[in-house]
Amino acid sequence: MSNIIYYVSFIILGIGIYGIVSQKNLFKQLISLSIIDTAVNIFIVALGYVEWGEAPIYSAITPVANFVDPLPQALVLTAIVIGVGTLALGSILLVHINEKYGSLDPDEIRDIREVVE
Repeated sequence: MSNIIYYVSFIILGIGIYGIVSQKNLFKQLISLSIIDTAVNIFIVALGYVEWGEAPIYSAITPVANFVDPLPQALVLTAIVIGVGTLALGSILLVHINEKYGSLDPDEIRDIREVVE
């Protein structure tokens, strides 16, 4: 079952990379970067999956080998917070770029900067 999750995360990663490479709009590239972030988070959570695993709370009844590793979940939680902050900061920067240059196309922005300079 978890092998399917690996494949799904790689497909989502490919979609994000395709979006970055194929899109000229900076906002679409930012969203593609967020999609890549989501794919990596799914992959890390899938790595920490243990079938029929128990919560990592030690007791005399639960064998130690059957615990789910909490580290990938903690890393992904941190990565989600950082990803949301990065997306918000990138969106704010893109709003300011759009206000200043009137476009989010890197070629148009480069042309405008060359004319101004």
